[in-house]
Amino acid sequence: MGNRLLAEGRHDFTMIFTHAHWDHIMGFPFFKPIYQTKTHINLYGCPFTQDSVKKLIAAIMNPPNFPVNYDDITADIRYREECQCSFTISGMTVTPIAISHPNMGMGYRFEEDGKSFVFLTDNELTYRHPGGMTYDDYRAFAQGADLLVHDAEYRPEEYRQTRTWGHSVYTDALQLALDAGVARLGLFHHNQERTDQALEEMLADCRRTAGGALECFAMHQDLEITL
Repeated sequence: MGNRLLAEGRHDFTMIFTHAHWDHIMGFPFFKPIYQTKTHINLYGCPFTQDSVKKLIAAIMNPPNFPVNYDDITADIRYREECQCSFTISGMTVTPIAISHPNMGMGYRFEEDGKSFVFLTDNELTYRHPGGMTYDDYRAFAQGADLLVHDAEYRPEEYRQTRTWGHSVYTDALQLALDAGVARLGLFHHNQERTDQALEEMLADCRRTAGGALECFAMHQDLEITL
């Protein structure tokens, strides 16, 4: 992402923070734009029970985690801590919601020009973690969205051993999409051991179950979606 932004000559952009687990923030120190003085970033997020989003991110660069200190960043990063209230980005309304995940986190609904996109990563639909919401809350939050991207890490048989880890069974994500009446569902947060063939099998199962009620596909790197 950093290389692409630099190649395109883009230096002003927005980042939205979901939560502080390693797999979601470990790329930050390698993000080349943060080492350029002409980079300006508005970073939205909720610090949860921590002091600030800035301290959460800075911690991953503390010794011995990384050879470059956070203070060596030369970009202008402005932290905007939003936990409950909606905010706007160039005319787009962004509404946060607490996800059901260990150590807490945030999902978001993006709305602009009559289109809506809901992003719920690391969200366990059948177990309510501290600070998380109920299934009905997530259904209402996603209601009528043009696109729902939801955590779909596990198969039912895998979930027997991973319940409470903070991720959902793909069939539960599909049921949420159907109950919320969304138009398209993007399966997300794939298990690191999931093969392409196994993912295709999960997709085929979703499409059979949905029966044409919605479009179902798997998210992948560099995927671009137009609403």
